[in-house]
Amino acid sequence: MLNKLNLNHSIIFLIFCLVLVSLDYFRLNTLLYTCLFLVLTIGISHGSLDNLKGKKLLQLYNINNMAYFYLGYVFLSLFVIIFWLFFPSLLLILFLIIASYHFGKEDSEFLYISKGLFFDILFFLKGSIVISAPLIFQKSKTLEIFNTIGMNTELIIFSSDLLVIIFILLSILSSFIIVSSVRNLYALVLVLDLMAILVLNYFLQPLLAFTLYFCFLHSIRHSISLMYELDNNLTKSIPIFFKKSLPLTLLTGFLFVIIFILLMGEFDVSNSINKVIFIGLAALTLPHITLEYILEKKAEI
Repeated sequence: MLNKLNLNHSIIFLIFCLVLVSLDYFRLNTLLYTCLFLVLTIGISHGSLDNLKGKKLLQLYNINNMAYFYLGYVFLSLFVIIFWLFFPSLLLILFLIIASYHFGKEDSEFLYISKGLFFDILFFLKGSIVISAPLIFQKSKTLEIFNTIGMNTELIIFSSDLLVIIFILLSILSSFIIVSSVRNLYALVLVLDLMAILVLNYFLQPLLAFTLYFCFLHSIRHSISLMYELDNNLTKSIPIFFKKSLPLTLLTGFLFVIIFILLMGEFDVSNSINKVIFIGLAALTLPHITLEYILEKKAEI
């Protein structure tokens, strides 16, 4: 049922992308505030059940006080922000590497793929298409975004078109290797996703292309998996998910808006939104991935 739902989701998302890129309005505009709104609602909501996972983790260590989880989560987020202030390029390169693996893994794991270093490398390469596609199709605008968040865009990974093309080809190859290894009709989801990402980044502004992928493909797919963990009956699990995810989504969104308002005192709208979205996501990604990793390792014991 989950596989079929994800296949339908990918088909609908690809059609959605094809319709959008056919319209001049979406091809010619970045829609900054729309991107910010989508990330602060649909985007961050897929991590808003981390408190429930944190409770599960603490129970494994016989700890009943949730304050330890929240303190640890906030500490890791603040660490990312402070690290970015002093070493922006290093932090952002690490974030791109981690995000590539995260996107590749979470967008594929519903297929019950074998674990191991080989597949971890495939996940990283598969997910890297999210970063490499805009660098080849919308290079100047993508580098402009990287500049606004403190990235040294003179690094070879950004200046060499050949290197970016190699990553795109490896990403495409890794997707097909995963599909062939699963030998499941539903694995074609990965091919549909790949087509959608390439279409978005070829026709749309990089921030809009990323937002649409992050919110309507990555976040929704992960949210669907979370709903199934709550209850196999989606009719029951959807309202449960919204009820449980709403508090942290609202809190995180509120904090992001406050930070955005503060940044507007120093930077223009585009610069401020880029910082809020990408540095904010970096700050949320580290604790989110760390939590997922620890729970996964505990499940293997």
